[in-house]
Amino acid sequence: MSNLSRRHLLQASLAAGLAPALLSQARAASDDPFTLGLASGCPLPDRLVLWTRLTGEALPEQVPVRWELAEDEGFQRVVARGEESASAAQAHSVHAEPQGLRPDRWYWYRFSALGARSATGRTRTAPAADAPVQRLRFAIASCQRWDHGRYAAWADMAQQDPDLVLFLGDYIYEYATAAKSEAARRHAGGPCRTLADYRARYAQYKSDPQLQAMHARAPWIYTWDDHEVENDYAGEQGQDLAPDFAQRRAAAYQAYWEHMPFPKSWQPRDGQMRLYTRYDWGRLARVITLDDRQYRDPQACPRPGRGGGNTVTAQSCPALRDPRRSLLGATQEAWLARQWDDERGWNLLAQQTLMAGMSWQDRGKDGGMFWTEGWDGYAASRERLLRGLSAAGARNPVVLGGDVHANYVADLRLDPDRAEGPVLASEFCGTSISSLGLDRARVDAALPHNPQLHYARPDQRGYMLFDLQQSRLDVRLQVVEDPWRADSAVHTAARFAVEAGRPGPQKA
Repeated sequence: MSNLSRRHLLQASLAAGLAPALLSQARAASDDPFTLGLASGCPLPDRLVLWTRLTGEALPEQVPVRWELAEDEGFQRVVARGEESASAAQAHSVHAEPQGLRPDRWYWYRFSALGARSATGRTRTAPAADAPVQRLRFAIASCQRWDHGRYAAWADMAQQDPDLVLFLGDYIYEYATAAKSEAARRHAGGPCRTLADYRARYAQYKSDPQLQAMHARAPWIYTWDDHEVENDYAGEQGQDLAPDFAQRRAAAYQAYWEHMPFPKSWQPRDGQMRLYTRYDWGRLARVITLDDRQYRDPQACPRPGRGGGNTVTAQSCPALRDPRRSLLGATQEAWLARQWDDERGWNLLAQQTLMAGMSWQDRGKDGGMFWTEGWDGYAASRERLLRGLSAAGARNPVVLGGDVHANYVADLRLDPDRAEGPVLASEFCGTSISSLGLDRARVDAALPHNPQLHYARPDQRGYMLFDLQQSRLDVRLQVVEDPWRADSAVHTAARFAVEAGRPGPQKA
């Protein structure tokens, strides 16, 4: 994507409400190796990760890249600097890891290489683990399919100035754009299968100026879903049951690490990448991130000759409630049971998909009808998770999700078939940045069978914005009015709140 110009990048930054200085160093694509922007992530009290990737024709095998981190936008108070070697073996990506930083403060950073300087990014460290933090402003987002729309949602998010972004999966989509598609923008090339394919697809997505502007605004925490590899894959099984799927997955995992601000220690080994972890935001909140792809059992009752999800009745598919099946894998389940916090004000579980049970027909008919790709396909695994947070005395648990291209707000009960059971946690499952959702009439028809759902809109694109304090969590559902306009207006479609000590979202 070599036509990204300084003018386009500057326009995107201004539309996103960024200070012009953030992009004052942007250059024309012809002489700029930083056309994919920069990013930061994995914020801890004393360290974080800074990322960029060099592009250009005939780059040397190894390129020295210098980086700086400062306490001010003008880089008069530089607190850390260093040099990394961007190698062709890692797609000339850079993962710088400044350490010894002050907790709970904003920093500015930039890179230089090959006689050029990058744009300036802004990032921040987390508060100290025991700090009496009063507030955290964060956003969740997922599913930004390139050929389904533009990214006005990112521009609006930048204007809201969050401390942190939680990205919950489907950063890219591996599909080729259909030959007959009339989409205003298309995926370059065919479906992703090789390391080169995935690298090129990430480069296309990261060329978007509004996405770059949001990356330059605040640190991100990531998890993945299926489309970073292949639709509906489970563990080492692909949807089409190809015998070489493990090699494809390994290539996709390598490209994912190359294009995200992850530590060097997270680089995939032997086709595996440890992604689940936790972050503490002072004494205000614990953020736990999960991986529901790499370790899951294959979906129950797939279509003949296929892997992946299916929609089935409970009566026709007893495997739905098989206690041996897991969405997270036994090791991750055991790890999660030890992470719940009974001292910090809130427990935020960042994972991929809708956790609340959702039947597509009355549960009295054949036990209900469920989609096997999500938590309904792993009911025993979900029950173990909810029992674990209850047994641990997790304070104010809130589950965050994406994947399903719809805004859902829900109560979480141990048994989703019993509406009278106690509410254990609150759930906010955000819609997609751009990926198309289901027909609204289909979801509306299912609502009478799912009283746990307070809100369900598959026709909305956008993100969710959260304002967390010790006593209350306030939530805004930010919805793009025209997904195909990069300058589309964005409005708040609904507001909800969760009061500390009172699980379950309330309309605000």
